[in-house]
Amino acid sequence: MPRAVPSLPHAARFLPLCAALACLPLPVIAQGVDLPPPGILDDQMAAFSADIPGSVMALQPFRNTREATGEDGTTYQLTSLNPHVNSWFLLEVTPEGGATQAYHLENADPRVWTVSLSDGARPELLVESDEANLACTPWTGALAEARDTGLPYAPICDWSLYLRNPVTGNRTTREAVAEFLRENVVFGESIVNMIKGTFFEDAFMESTEDETADVVDGVALLGQANLSRAPAMRPYMGFDLEGTDDGAMVAGSWYAVADAPGIYASVMQPGMIAQEVLDVPGANWLDGIESRADVYLVAFDMSQFEIGYEIGTSHPAVDWSPRPSGSGRHYQGDGPDGFGRIDPLITVGMLSPSLTDRVAATFTAGFKREHGAWRFGDYATFNWGHHYGFMTHGVTLSRLWPTLATLYMLDDGTVGMRSWTEDDTETLLPNLVFARQNGVPLIENGVPGDRVTSWGGGNWSGSGDADLRTLRGGACMRTIEGTQFLIYAYFSTATPSGMARTFQAYGCEYAMLLDMNSQEHTYMALYVQDEDTLDTQHLVRAMEEIDERGSDGARIPRFVSTADNRDFFYLLRRE
Repeated sequence: MPRAVPSLPHAARFLPLCAALACLPLPVIAQGVDLPPPGILDDQMAAFSADIPGSVMALQPFRNTREATGEDGTTYQLTSLNPHVNSWFLLEVTPEGGATQAYHLENADPRVWTVSLSDGARPELLVESDEANLACTPWTGALAEARDTGLPYAPICDWSLYLRNPVTGNRTTREAVAEFLRENVVFGESIVNMIKGTFFEDAFMESTEDETADVVDGVALLGQANLSRAPAMRPYMGFDLEGTDDGAMVAGSWYAVADAPGIYASVMQPGMIAQEVLDVPGANWLDGIESRADVYLVAFDMSQFEIGYEIGTSHPAVDWSPRPSGSGRHYQGDGPDGFGRIDPLITVGMLSPSLTDRVAATFTAGFKREHGAWRFGDYATFNWGHHYGFMTHGVTLSRLWPTLATLYMLDDGTVGMRSWTEDDTETLLPNLVFARQNGVPLIENGVPGDRVTSWGGGNWSGSGDADLRTLRGGACMRTIEGTQFLIYAYFSTATPSGMARTFQAYGCEYAMLLDMNSQEHTYMALYVQDEDTLDTQHLVRAMEEIDERGSDGARIPRFVSTADNRDFFYLLRRE
């Protein structure tokens, strides 16, 4: 029998975690906002783990606030939403007898700088490292000017912080953002590095001895997919590849992307998969159409990349999906966590300008809230319908549910993909930087997930005509001789079984669905950088049409140079 009540761990399960955190020494980070005292931390953890937390702030158990009052009676509150991650801050300014103004700030480089609020009669924001510091008072005019720009990321405090502004993604905004980036970002030299050179000269100097690093031959390491036949194929792929026969690719083989170290591409059709793969129980037989449908795959050697995740301007939302009903719903708020908006926090659907010089790839991340919950089957009847959870910058916006397929990253750079558990929430929460859930696994422990063949039980959806076979995007993880690869796959038309068999043939340990039904929802692009240009190469050539054009006719790269309504993952080259 399915459980009739939510199974998220309650506060009592987190008390040992809070006690452990209180006992651990805090990292030495200048004067930044640290964790709250143990008693407050326990109370906030209890609110976080309630059946219905009730507010977006209640989902931030590690948050801590510094407060100061100016000589004119104005109060200033700076809240670090997660001191472990040191990325997002909420600044609230309240003039004496006046209304509070809230500002969502982002640290331009959380690994280097800490942010805090000084006390005394003239409060200041302090941006510090172990070697240098910067003080500013943006409430004296800079915040108003930054808000008036309408830019998704408006720089303040000498570019050390950004004010995140609400944007709609219309053409005017896109033109403004593109112009802003052209004028202020030179590819090959990041904004963060320019600030270091201007304000903190020599403060971050590093010196290493010459080392000869082993270069991994990804093509050889990835090997061949387990196929029964491997004909030459000529895909409509938009990448420049090395080693092809005048554009022809051998099915199941891997090819290096030109001028993009650590990135590899492959093509196949599910009908080519070896019989020994198809004989493994857990998936349906492939039909004649999906057997002949092209699948494009892109592998990233994660020793060379960092991964990140950003929420779109509109999706995924935090309100109710219309799908759950009955015991899958409660009536104590506008969403499963008790709220339907995340105000005063702002989502912008765009890469931070501080990261554009290192961006290597982007791809759409997952389902809208409308489709990201169960309508049928047991998962529709408890845990409020299992709305897919997500977190970014260490800030939980929709809580993570046990058993759902989750792609995540920890603060030490560890990247994982797994079926979430209650223990994961308890043990990994302090270290989570981002997490995105999408349904249940396609592959788990190298074999098809236990719900691959259940349409309602797996929440696999389909096309607008209720056809289970449709355009789909997915991702998997594979580790070979200690090298971890993240593999993105574009299925021109496939069922969940066809996806599972494909990932199985490529040796994936775990795989999950991302989104489906259109090239906008399965968008994927690579970026090859020159000194002052960004060459965008799309996985499927037709995806180029999704990128908007500026007034000069040039394409504006989606997610990188324009705010988008959808959430996305991005890959950065390691520094």
